[in-house]
Amino acid sequence: MSVLTVRDLHVTYPPGVRAVRGISLEVGAGEVLGVVGESGSGKTALALAVLGLSPSGADVRGSVRLRGRELVGRSDAEMSRLRGRDIAMVFQDPLSALTPVHAVGDQIAETIRVHAGATRRAARARAVELLDLVGIPDAPRRARAYPHEFSGGMRRRVMIAMAIANDPVALVADEPTGGLDVTVQAQILDVLRVAREATGAAVLLITHDLGVVAGVADRVMVMYAGRAVETAPVDQIYHRPRMPYTIGLLRSLPRADGAVRPVPIDGAPPSASAPPAGCAFAPRCPVALPRCGDTVPEPAPVGPGGHRAACLNIEATADLDAVFPYRPAARLPQAPPRHQRPVVLKVEDLVRHYRQRRDRPVHAVDGVTFDVRAGETLGLAGESGCGKTTVLMEILNLARPQRGRITVFGEDTAALAAADRKRLRRDLQVVFQDPFSSLDPRMRVADILAEPLSAHGMPGPKISLRVRELLGVVGLREEHACRYPRGLSGGEAQRVGIARALALEPRLLLLDEPVAALDASVQAGVLELLDELRARLDLSYLFVAHDLAVLRHVADRVAIMYHGRLMEVGAASAVYQRPAHPYTRALLDSVPLPDPLRERKRRRIPLQGDPPDPSAPPAGCRFRPRCPRYTALRNDALRRRCETSDPALRVFDPSADRLVACHHAEGVK
Repeated sequence: MSVLTVRDLHVTYPPGVRAVRGISLEVGAGEVLGVVGESGSGKTALALAVLGLSPSGADVRGSVRLRGRELVGRSDAEMSRLRGRDIAMVFQDPLSALTPVHAVGDQIAETIRVHAGATRRAARARAVELLDLVGIPDAPRRARAYPHEFSGGMRRRVMIAMAIANDPVALVADEPTGGLDVTVQAQILDVLRVAREATGAAVLLITHDLGVVAGVADRVMVMYAGRAVETAPVDQIYHRPRMPYTIGLLRSLPRADGAVRPVPIDGAPPSASAPPAGCAFAPRCPVALPRCGDTVPEPAPVGPGGHRAACLNIEATADLDAVFPYRPAARLPQAPPRHQRPVVLKVEDLVRHYRQRRDRPVHAVDGVTFDVRAGETLGLAGESGCGKTTVLMEILNLARPQRGRITVFGEDTAALAAADRKRLRRDLQVVFQDPFSSLDPRMRVADILAEPLSAHGMPGPKISLRVRELLGVVGLREEHACRYPRGLSGGEAQRVGIARALALEPRLLLLDEPVAALDASVQAGVLELLDELRARLDLSYLFVAHDLAVLRHVADRVAIMYHGRLMEVGAASAVYQRPAHPYTRALLDSVPLPDPLRERKRRRIPLQGDPPDPSAPPAGCRFRPRCPRYTALRNDALRRRCETSDPALRVFDPSADRLVACHHAEGVK
């Protein structure tokens, strides 16, 4: 029996933005329906409408029934009595959803007292039970802590505990793993499973990550431009998709197993204020028919289990390779062996500690050593806060580091004069994570690209020619030159950032999470572009990322970082196929696979806990408090070695130029 039923739901925001256009869905007790799609597809607008939380002025039409009770049209007071009791929501940003001036235990207890009429003492005890249920360690003590004292993953757990406090019959989770490291993602998904089992609630899971949905959803609904374009059981969506957009989404996903290269979906979603007359995906669809431009396809049965897809050329989707064929990697020029290529960047024993007033120093980077050779991509990976971006910024400073040595193109940065530093910056450029915050909103794209050229003395006539050339190099049209950043999509803005970095024809690019803020379809296009540019321009990359699935497709070598130290360094193929350090293995185990069958069969040991306080590194091995290998040791002498001796990077596999910092990695003596 359906617990949550939505029929022909329309949501329009002023002035005429049609965010949701005729959505229908059902979710049964204990069932998880995953709602996926690119940014702007209407997923969050759907969730807010179901909860009666659409912003003031929004026009919500259609039907939303919870156990047969109509929710659309109810007053805010009526909905307030239902929200938190019968239906609850896990918001995308828990820091803004939680009250900063009250302890988390008090906030959970308040929900119980308001909806269940419990006494203060009983509500407090129940809050502690819930925190323990969702995996908050030392729950009685942490219940008295405030939201700012929790990590991002722990705050998500608090939100889930609050959502299930009154055993709701329906739970809406809006991007519950968005913006989190893969290790924390895995923990949150486990908590959601526990919450579903504890309450038996119907779960509406909204996400843009199809890898997340594969492991937890029973059915999947794919949204595009405010409509449902395909709905099916999870196995059929992944192994027998029929809507071209679904096929494109799946093929744009980077995979940590390296099975296939991601394929971008060309173009961008249509404007919600002016949706096309026919199929909204037709302008981007490789199998569109002439009639697709003026006929809106309705979802129709295409397979068992209620599999429905909205496509006017469904016969053409039987062969997935005919819709979005996988593409070969860009052909790199034949290069000599790595040890024969010149070093373009060398970092030796780099240390960066930040001293806070009256506090111990923060060990952001604590003795990092690596190099990058000509024509090579080194991927620097690890959880948030491990020191990756600090390493990158220390390199960009082109100055004397706090301790250690940085050599760029053979020149020691500690000995550089101002003129030398400016000269080196032509060859060393950066692409930042968030293109919108790194592009000046008051400047047109043409001016943004011209600025570095002008600063380095290029004559005006040549600047105009170079700007047009740069737009072509990154796949943008000349019309983009007149736009401001606010008039660009996320993928277009990141292409402008890459074009700006290429303006002075550098030899080395530092890329700080360049695709982290992008949808998978846009992400695949930017990765393909970086691949092509590296082959065409003979570039070297230092690619900073927390997503090992992305690095699998771009990096020749990877360096895994934890708590300011490198844990493992080596050829990407060797590290991914046989990780030697338990932290590397935990990171790879936490990356979701976009394959429900393989995801359900995986045997993984989830990484527990959070990284330690950077101002108080643990004695011995820094990874020891979270290390499953240390926990499994039964020999006291071996355990004491981990507790008292901090392992240095040692040669693990000379043939793969591979180093590991672990006392008990196989092959390390």
